[in-house]
Amino acid sequence: MLRIQKFTFNPFQENTYVIVNGSTAILIDPGMSNKIEEEELISFLKAHNLILEAVWLTHAHIDHIMGIGFIQTHFDVPFYMHSLEHENLKSGPLVAKAYGIPFNDFEAFSPFLLDDMERISINDQTFEIIFAPGHSAGSMCFYHKDTGQLIGGDVLFRQSIGRTDLPGGDFETLQQSIQQKVYLLPDDTTVYSGHGPETTIGYEKVNNAFIKALN
Repeated sequence: MLRIQKFTFNPFQENTYVIVNGSTAILIDPGMSNKIEEEELISFLKAHNLILEAVWLTHAHIDHIMGIGFIQTHFDVPFYMHSLEHENLKSGPLVAKAYGIPFNDFEAFSPFLLDDMERISINDQTFEIIFAPGHSAGSMCFYHKDTGQLIGGDVLFRQSIGRTDLPGGDFETLQQSIQQKVYLLPDDTTVYSGHGPETTIGYEKVNNAFIKALN
């Protein structure tokens, strides 16, 4: 049975997710920033006898990539992201320095690109890939239709949206992504956001002042 485990990591309170299907796990946006957080993730994988299969990035802002170096050291797994996130990925160390926070740098790698992919799977469970730029140029969401669950990254939050003042961000583009793509999902879809608590599409249509609901 598919399930989603949330961890909240690093000074930015970023939500890292593990998608579990049987004995297989997918890591979404590794935000671990210290040994305590790294051990929390490893303990969960070991306690449930999980094999980490891959890392999927909704986008590559610093708070969502702080654990990549640790993953590279301990696991031999592929990474997936949109090509438009390359600049954010490369700028991680410089951004960390600007914020005055430690950063576990990672080795250069060539991720598998989600640009032209419509679906991605974990074992027999398939997620639809939704390209939703605006918070960043290559923001992606992962939607599991059978269980009505969306891993939304920093696109849509409970009664809020992702900030648009960072490189690659654009408010009108983010509005369009939410209105024309995310809000087309069923109202009872659970949204697992990159920060804060879960929400639903229906709740946000009524209560999110940043986005005008579709009529």
